[in-house]
Amino acid sequence: MSTVEERVSLPLLNEPAPDFEAQSTHGPIKLSDYRGKYVVLFSHPGDFTPVCTTELGGFAAEAEEFAKRNVQLIGLSVDSVPSHLAWIRDIERIFDVKVTYPVIADLDMKVAKLYGMIHPGASNTATIRSVFIIDDKGILRAMIYYPMSAGRSIPEILRVIDSLQTTDKTGHTTPANWVPGEPVIVPATPKAGAIESEEEARAKGLDYKSWYLRLKK
Repeated sequence: MSTVEERVSLPLLNEPAPDFEAQSTHGPIKLSDYRGKYVVLFSHPGDFTPVCTTELGGFAAEAEEFAKRNVQLIGLSVDSVPSHLAWIRDIERIFDVKVTYPVIADLDMKVAKLYGMIHPGASNTATIRSVFIIDDKGILRAMIYYPMSAGRSIPEILRVIDSLQTTDKTGHTTPANWVPGEPVIVPATPKAGAIESEEEARAKGLDYKSWYLRLKK
């Protein structure tokens, strides 16, 4: 019997995202052509399915928010380009939005297998509902997997991007349920083998919770 490792190949966080070339609703695309932008690559089990329809419409409705963050959206399923185009027309009719991002037609499942989107326990041919967030240097920064029955939270994907970009810019990390404008976590920086005291931290304007948890507005 094959092992999980033999059946599913998963990319690794903080390593270069596997590059690929694929046909899409925008013609041939290559992941590395989007270098300099963040990329959200998301898969769906199949065209003309109800949960996925709401998700593609949801991504389209928030396209401007992703653009503000310099993010390129890329969808994927194992269906064909003509099927994708017909489905997109229906999505645009239902939600009164324009789907401006490409959707990959992964008929040979090349990209799906490269990113571990096929989980045999769910289906041998349909991609599971997965999200890969790739930064502007081509590094895979986050992966989120969902069951086929549960639609994705678009605001949560935006929140994760905000967190990653905040860390890129400041070096600070973000606590649970953080949203932009809330305090961030300042890494502990022991000096000369000593841990910074509460008084020293507060003198810097930090909200001291413990020697390893200090917050900054």
